[in-house]
This record gives sequence, C-alpha cells and structure tokens, in this order.
Amino acid sequence: MNYLPIFLDLRDRHCLVVGGSETAARKAELLLRAGARVDVAAPALHEAWERLPGTDRVSRVADSFSVSLLDGKDAVIVVEDDMALATLISDAARARHLPINVADKPALCSYILPSIIDRSPIMVAVSSGGEAPVLARMLRARLETMIPAAYGRLGALASRFKERVRGTVKPAQRRAFWEKVFLSPVAEMVFSGREAEAEKQLEAMIANAATHDISRGEVYLVGAGPGNPDLLTFRALRLMQQADVIVHDRLVSQPILDMCRRDAERIYVGKERDDHAVPQEEINMLLVRLAKAGKRTLRLKGGDPFIFGRGGEEIETLVEHGVSFQVVPGITAAAGVASYAGIPLTHRDYAQSVAFVTGHLKDNTFNMNWDGIARHDQTIVIYMGLKGLPLLCEALVKHGLDSTTPAAIIQQGTLPTQRVVTGTLSTLPGLAATAGLKAPTLIIVGNVVKLREKLGWYQPEQHQEQAQRSPLEAPDHLR
Repeated sequence: MNYLPIFLDLRDRHCLVVGGSETAARKAELLLRAGARVDVAAPALHEAWERLPGTDRVSRVADSFSVSLLDGKDAVIVVEDDMALATLISDAARARHLPINVADKPALCSYILPSIIDRSPIMVAVSSGGEAPVLARMLRARLETMIPAAYGRLGALASRFKERVRGTVKPAQRRAFWEKVFLSPVAEMVFSGREAEAEKQLEAMIANAATHDISRGEVYLVGAGPGNPDLLTFRALRLMQQADVIVHDRLVSQPILDMCRRDAERIYVGKERDDHAVPQEEINMLLVRLAKAGKRTLRLKGGDPFIFGRGGEEIETLVEHGVSFQVVPGITAAAGVASYAGIPLTHRDYAQSVAFVTGHLKDNTFNMNWDGIARHDQTIVIYMGLKGLPLLCEALVKHGLDSTTPAAIIQQGTLPTQRVVTGTLSTLPGLAATAGLKAPTLIIVGNVVKLREKLGWYQPEQHQEQAQRSPLEAPDHLR
C-alpha cells in the first residue's frame, strides 16, 4: 500500500486551508462536514465559501500563508498553483508532523482525500493514491448503487442498541448476532422506512439472544423491468443480492438473473402462451411455503409486478396466510420499450392519453372495451399481442381507427437484440411476419409512432457489450 487508509476525528479540531478558490471551498466543505473548525489564508474568497454548511466555523485569518498559521492545527489543505509556495507549505507542515494535502500535487501530500460514500455513521472511501482519480470516481459510482442511503439509518439503529447487546449477548456471540440482525428483516424494515417495526423486532431478538431465532421469512415482489439490467432500481438490486431463493419468470433476462446472489436457490415458474410451467395458484402457495420456512424469497417479474404481472393475486395470497412482503416497482415494458424505440407515449400534438391492454386471444376473439380503446387522440400499447396481431389490427380498424394509423411492433425492447418494425394497421401484420419476429414483443398504435424516425436514439449494434456485462453488475464477492 502506498497509503494507509485512516479516518481522522476532526470534531472541534482546527484545520488550515490555504487558498480561496472554489476548489478550496469544496475541500473545506469536507472538513466542515467532519465537524472541524477551518482557518483560511487567502487574498480573497470565492462566492462558493458563502454557501458552505457551518460557515460560523470558518475564519479568514490572513491574506497569505505564513508558517505561524500552522501552530495549533491538526490538518492542512493547500490549493495553490505556485509550485514553490506549495512546496514551502508542505515542508513546513511535515516538519511539524502535520497531515497535509496539496491539491493535484501528490508528491507534496502526506495524506490524500478519497472519493467518499457518506452513509453516516457508515463511511466508505475509495482512492487510487492520486494515480487514477477518474477510475476511483467510477468505482465510487458503482458502490453508490450498492450502498443505499438507508444504510446510515441502519448504522444509527445499531448504535442505539449497541450497549443493550453488550449487556445481553456474550462477547463470543456478538459478531454472529449482529450478522444475523443485518441479514434479517430488521434491515429491510429500516430500508423501507419501518423503523418502529425494526426496533421492536430487534428488541425481540435481543430478548431471545440465547437462540437468536430470526428465521422469519419474507417475500420481495420485485419488478425486473423490460430486460436491460441498467434499468433496475437500486432497491431491486439490493434485494436481488440478499434473497435466499429466486422465483423468476420467463421474461427476466439472463443478465439480470446473473446479478442475483450467486448461491441463492433458483426456481423457474415462467409462463408462455399455452405453456404454463407452473399454474398461478401453485406459484402463490410456493411463495407462502418458502416464506414460512424462513426464506427471504425474491419473486422476480419482468416489467412491473402490478401491470399485467399478476402481482396483486400473489400478495392477496400472502396476506391471507400472514406472510410479510414488500413490493418494488419496475419499469413496465410500455415505458421502457417505447423509450428505447424512440416513440413517446404521449405528445401534445398527437396523443393526450395512453391505454395499456393485453392481446391475449380467447376462442380466437378479444374481450376488450373497443370504444374506449380505439380513439384517434390516444396511444394504444398492447402487451403479448404478437400471435393475435392480424385480428388486433382488424378490430381496431373495425371500431373506428383508420387503416393508415401508424403502428409499431418491438421485439426484445431495451436489449442489444432489440428490433423495431413500423407500418400501419393495414401493413404491420405482414411486415411482422416477414421479419420473423418472436416473443417477447410490444405493439404501439397511434400517431406518436410517426416520431420514431426523428427521435429513435438507441442503436443496439453499438451496445453489444451491454449484453455481456452491466455497469450495475455486482462483483462476485458482493453476491
């Protein structure tokens, strides 16, 4: 190691900043956030200094540096272009064994300021020792996705109960106890804003410290979005990496499954038209059984669980059996696929409303409110309509839309394998058949489709690497 990572306690300690620029203000802000008092030596201060938190702890003590300003200081930061002056300050600080950082001059530093993920009281620092700061910032960005802001609240909860745990749990068992707490529903209660519940659960665990019985299971109903891993929410990613069991659908893409906890059990319950791998009622009861066995169960669904995902049916069963659960929304196919196809679902010149419908055939017919759907000022988004596409287009024309109404069908939207076919209600079925499209697809009907040629931005051939690895993909040791 070129540097020893340490955390300095600067609360109510005195620090010196040499320089009054905006960059110097940003450095001073870090000291202020750590509770320090800051003396500044600079001929003038940039207006950014006025916006700093804790300006009552900032004092401009001199127009320029003098060695006497180092007296009584605990740390020094220098933002100075003049190499000779920066070297003089560095030498003087080192002679007094004071930690000194000189911006953009690593050779003059005895410490460096890392990229910080602040989840107080949890702090994570990333540094390249000044050799590759851009890479350090990229690593920090990746860690930001894996460490939600609520970890600070979880750390604060642990701090409040630390003494009680010390008085109840034997020293040899404390580490195992806290590991179980942080992997238990207590953590998820904090993350979802149920802190009062979390405190009660933690109190029960402390009272039952002899056995640490925290085997209460829970179901996470999570929307995996339209397929592209980059469109997952941070919350979905966190739950994916901590679940004991993954119950997933056919529409959940492999790159997303690869981001789940590696040692979790995987159960496939996917359904296709006329081929239901597991009946819905059995899926509902499977979730109940797994949760009651103490498993943290991730029900991973393509798109959003509450938009044609039968999520409501599943949680109804969970409620009936007293199983704890939470729901994490996902980007539904209509929003995600339309965006990647360059087709806005609404536009003040073309469509003032959107209708989401399913294209499932029953006895070769559709049971739909055609009068409410077939409107000229409305965009119609049809899920699962590939098989019935000719009948759908025919019915829309029959119920009032012009046969020249623009329409599009998108295969595997948002993925590097995305294909888009556009036409009209009269031509789209033939064009889709010629293209040999296969499910999953999404159909969009309405004048907004005219905008695709102008607004289409996603070029799948330029995103092939995305099929191999997502920027959000977790390292192996975090799975």
